Amino acid sequence: MQFSAFSQYLNLLEKTPSRLDMTEILARLFHELEPQEIEQASYLLLGGLTPLYLTLEFQLSTKMILRALARVSQAAHSADASNSLFGEVDFSLAETQVLARYKKLGDLGQLAEELQSEAGKTNSSASILDVFTTLTQIATDQGTGSQERKLVGLIELFEKLDATSAKFIVRIIMGKMRLGFSTMTLLDALSWTVHQDKSDTKKLEQAYQKKADIGALATAYLYGDSEKRDFRLAEYSVAVGIPVVPALCQRLNSAEEIIEKMGEVFAEHKYDGLRVQLHFKKGPDGLLRTFTRNLEETTHMFPELTEALSDLACTSCILDAEAIGFDPVTGALQTFQKTITRKRKHEVEEAAKAVPMRFYIFDLLELNGTPLLDIPLRERKKLLASLFEDSAVLLKTKYIETSNPEELRMFHHQALAEGLEGAVIKKADSVYQSGRKGWSWVKIKEEEGMTGKLSDTLDLVVLGYYVGRGKRAAFGLGAFLSGVRTESGEILTVAKIGTGLTDEQLQELKARATALTTTQKPALYTVPKELFPDVWMLPELVVEIAADEITNSPLHSAGVALRFPRLITFRDDKAVDDATTITELQQIKTHSL
Repeated sequence: MQFSAFSQYLNLLEKTPSRLDMTEILARLFHELEPQEIEQASYLLLGGLTPLYLTLEFQLSTKMILRALARVSQAAHSADASNSLFGEVDFSLAETQVLARYKKLGDLGQLAEELQSEAGKTNSSASILDVFTTLTQIATDQGTGSQERKLVGLIELFEKLDATSAKFIVRIIMGKMRLGFSTMTLLDALSWTVHQDKSDTKKLEQAYQKKADIGALATAYLYGDSEKRDFRLAEYSVAVGIPVVPALCQRLNSAEEIIEKMGEVFAEHKYDGLRVQLHFKKGPDGLLRTFTRNLEETTHMFPELTEALSDLACTSCILDAEAIGFDPVTGALQTFQKTITRKRKHEVEEAAKAVPMRFYIFDLLELNGTPLLDIPLRERKKLLASLFEDSAVLLKTKYIETSNPEELRMFHHQALAEGLEGAVIKKADSVYQSGRKGWSWVKIKEEEGMTGKLSDTLDLVVLGYYVGRGKRAAFGLGAFLSGVRTESGEILTVAKIGTGLTDEQLQELKARATALTTTQKPALYTVPKELFPDVWMLPELVVEIAADEITNSPLHSAGVALRFPRLITFRDDKAVDDATTITELQQIKTHSL
């Protein structure tokens, strides 16, 4: 498929607010793709060149992209275009003019589209694979002179692109393409491609949860003998080096309710740290990778793991863990805010010395090439016990096995008394189930009054912000709009938060918001016009919010609103898919009023 045709699909998707309509459009696109294009197209649809668990950054600034656009624009109006592109030509005026247009327009992708259109670039013969290969070469180019080579490569690419294609290429490079759908929509679309309905979505989701690579899954599902499709899905399984979508907790109110619902359980200490999945393999093709709960690779953050994992009694394994910093002098566990300071790209060794980490291991998902997701937790615990002895870095999470509500309650309160977050309770015979489905894992809600009058805090998505007035005018931000998500991925408003923000929080929020601003409301958002923020933000920032109560609201699209909401912290370890759902909000409301 030509990239210009692919871009027309992207353009149509951008203008489509309905998720069902998006699913049908994506299915039509998958029908038209060649088998060898499925994997690359899947990554491009989500705005990247790799699976979501890998990061490949272009290292191209806005200034560099503007330079490339200025050269292509000037060359298009030059009598000798070939010399104008790379010859000894003064581009300063063109660059100044392009910069001025960008400041006025505010959308680099839209600017690229306008400039290419004015230059008469309406056709393109480049294929999806051609463009994908060029983009990969630009992104991976490193070393001396790489910035100039990236610029030349980008100019040559723009020369081959029509206006619409240029718009989306720029958005991919800037990491701002976001068309308003997620991986789940792509899974729906794959099923729709084959069956014209979502009958295979559950199978596809279960496969993706085992090995979170949408491009590989799409290829396995669509490419090959249709009669063997179910077999290929069954064979698509856990692989060391590719994250498993982590299991998450439901919420229940009491020990009695938990035992009544779950029976025999394991109760484990709950730590306020970073959820980390450890992938390890020995031998000549050995590897060590770590992933957060939102599938971000963080291997570079934890240099202490190289030695710590080398003594594991296995050839390969995948461990589920909670990483938490501790004071190197007293040994006391650190707060989440202190632990998260390890989340950095530079000066990692210094950070590791300042905030050493302990990794509390609580589950085993793969061992010596055998996936363990479908065997009971009790058996996984036995295998984990034989894998290593506790050390300064790796420790097994403390737990009890019980069906006694009073014993469970005592364990929970003892953990709280030790400064932990209480207990995580898991059904003893449960398989490993990704996400918050079923009642395999639950946590006891916080005691009333610990962080607010609600029985738990909320993880909300920031949709946009309002420009500050009075004293807050100096910050450029006075309040922000936040929301919960539906099971289908829609974001509904639930709180406008402005009171109680410290100067430090306002400064940090403004800095984070600036990196996520967008000129139009994302399609996922359902927002009453009365609540439209001054500046929209892409759905990427999750914040932890406490509140006194939940009340009915005729204004907010969630139908309810938070009373006296206040910002606790920024949850960099959580993605939008981890945010509180409207169903969870209703459960909290029911039990807290």
